[in-house]
Amino acid sequence: MRFGRACGELSDNEIKGSVMSELREIRLPADLCAAAEEKFGGAFQNVDELVGFLLQELIRRDTIDMDRADQAVVEERLRALGYI
Repeated sequence: MRFGRACGELSDNEIKGSVMSELREIRLPADLCAAAEEKFGGAFQNVDELVGFLLQELIRRDTIDMDRADQAVVEERLRALGYI
C-alpha cells in the first residue's frame, strides 16, 4: 500500500491544521520510507504522520518513565525520614 505522496511531503491542509507553530523537514532513506509505507500504510496517511506519531509516543513514554523515577526518589526520601 502506498501513501500517495513522496516521503516528507505535507499538503497545505496538513500544514495549516497542524497544532505546531513550525514544521521541519527531515530526510529519510527511500527504502525506509517504502518499508514504512508497506507496513503502516493502513494506519497512517503518510510517512510524516507516522514519524510524528512515533516521536510523540517516545516523548510520552520518556515522560512517564521520568515520573516513575521521580516518584521512586520521593518515596525513598519519605522512607529515610520515617514517613513510609
